[in-house]
Amino acid sequence: MSFDGAHARRWLPGRVTPVALERALWILVGVSLVADIVTTFVGLHLGLAESNPIARNAIYSHGLVGMIALKALAIGVGLACRPILPRAYRAIVPAGLALPWTIAVFVNVYMISSVA
Repeated sequence: MSFDGAHARRWLPGRVTPVALERALWILVGVSLVADIVTTFVGLHLGLAESNPIARNAIYSHGLVGMIALKALAIGVGLACRPILPRAYRAIVPAGLALPWTIAVFVNVYMISSVA
């Protein structure tokens, strides 16, 4: 079985190119990253606890800098792995970062709304 980059194009709707899709997903990564950090710290200020043990340790040990370093590490790993993928499938990297962070934002907003 071999890879043919032209076949990935037919899975995308309309005139969306893999490059445009990846660009949009990187924007979503940035938005979800900021929203996750903000909602996490708002929740912590309201008395909620961080449920992710790695993030909890980073936040309690180093505060905001620890959280930003953790996010930067995740982005760095994604960027380091990105060249391994065929060009048509590189959008999986920002999707893999944006999806859990976007879900975390919705969970954080729900938790904040339940105590506020």
